[in-house]
Amino acid sequence: MTLQDRAARHAALGDPRRLQIVDHLAMSDCSVTELADLVGMPSNLVAHHLDVLADVGLIERRVSEGDRRLRYVTLNRNLLPSPLPSFPTEGRRVAFVCTHNSARSQFAAAIWREVTGRAPATAGTHPAERIHPKAVQVAAEHGLDIGGQIPSGYETLPGDLDLVISVCDRAREAGVPESAMSLHWSVPDPVPFGTLTAFRSSFEEIARRVERLAGLER
Repeated sequence: MTLQDRAARHAALGDPRRLQIVDHLAMSDCSVTELADLVGMPSNLVAHHLDVLADVGLIERRVSEGDRRLRYVTLNRNLLPSPLPSFPTEGRRVAFVCTHNSARSQFAAAIWREVTGRAPATAGTHPAERIHPKAVQVAAEHGLDIGGQIPSGYETLPGDLDLVISVCDRAREAGVPESAMSLHWSVPDPVPFGTLTAFRSSFEEIARRVERLAGLER
């Protein structure tokens, strides 16, 4: 990273309103409308601040895999010049959800168990019959066995969750189970691509996010 790049990113973060946006994106991807509600600013003003952050590479926008009219804003945390606020998860009852509960939410649950020693819940809006074979293979490459897991629906989730994390745009837009708090990670679905590269990319992104959520910055 050049000195000029660093200076540009510091300058972009010099506005308190942009810092507020970054803080909200630290753990959860949001649409512009959601961000406007969270920070109490008009959508057009939020869009302006997002343009400033995007110009220096601090955010990216992803078109929803569900409602194509929506775009989720994702923070490029590795380019931030300073640490972000942490999110307390100790003792929280956590669930990871997606559409088919056959890849992304299973990755997240397995990684969470590995790094925290705590068992999360996991489910899908329309559970598949089995875990995707390439998801099993990629998890195994990292020493994680998800082959014995069985995809399940929301009816299997406990009713006293503290935190629900959707790792799928369609699941987010369909509505997540009731909990004290929810976060969204707009992780691309590897299944339509069907390649090991796509599954590995999803695993790596989810691993980074889970480790950060658990307080293990990566």
